[in-house]
Amino acid sequence: MNIINCIIVDDEPVARKILESFVTKIPNLYLVKSCKNAMEAFEISNSQNIDLFFLDINMPDVSGLSLAKTLNKKSKIIFTTAYREYALDGFDLQAVDYLLKPIGFDRFLQAVNKYFETKIIVKNTSIEVEKVKDDYIFVRSERKMVKIIFDEILYVESLSDYIKIHTKDKILVTRETISNLEMKLPSQQFLRIHRSYIVNLNKTDSYTNEFIEINKNAIPISRTYKENVLKKLNENSLK
Repeated sequence: MNIINCIIVDDEPVARKILESFVTKIPNLYLVKSCKNAMEAFEISNSQNIDLFFLDINMPDVSGLSLAKTLNKKSKIIFTTAYREYALDGFDLQAVDYLLKPIGFDRFLQAVNKYFETKIIVKNTSIEVEKVKDDYIFVRSERKMVKIIFDEILYVESLSDYIKIHTKDKILVTRETISNLEMKLPSQQFLRIHRSYIVNLNKTDSYTNEFIEINKNAIPISRTYKENVLKKLNENSLK
C-alpha cells in the first residue's frame, strides 16, 4: 500500500479538526502535520516530502494561493475554502480539486480519489492516453483505443475528470485530465488558453483579447493565460 504524506493548512481550528477526522478514515493517507498558517506548512514542506496539501485559500499574512505558487511541482493541492469566488484562481494553479466549506466526507473522498487517479495516470500514462513519436496519439474512447491525428484536432475541452477532443467530424470523450494530455501534444502546434481549453493554433480562424474562434466556436482566453496566449498568437501572425 502506497502511503501518501499529506498536510492540512487552515487557520480555523474547527476546519482543521474536521479534515483531520476525514484523513484518519482513509488508510493510504498519513497526516504529517495539521498547520494553522502557510508559513508553518512552508517550513515542513522544505524539510519533508509532502505529496498532498489540503490547503485553505483565505488565510491571514500569507494566503493559500501564495503558498501554492512556492510548492514543489510534484506536490498536489486540494483547495478548501468557504469562498466560491476563489475557485477559478485555484484551478488556474492546476489543483486536483476545490472543496467548498462546509465539506462533507463524501465530497472529501471524491477529491482524494481524484488525486489517486492522477497518480495512476502519471505513473502509467498508457492507462488512458498513449503518446507516440509520430503525428498522432491513441486515446481510449468507448472501450477502445482510437487513433487521432494531431492535425485533425480543433480544440480540447476539459470536463473535470474527462476531456472532449473536438475534431471537424466528431467529438471523442476520454477519461483524462487536460494537463496530462497537454504534455502529450506538440507545443509548437497546441496552446493552453484556459484551464479548460487547449487549441490547435493551425485551426485558428480569428482571435481577440478575449477569445479564439475555431470552426465557428468562440473559445475563451482566461486572464491567467492571456499574456502568453496573445504573445504566441501575435508571433504566429507574423510568420
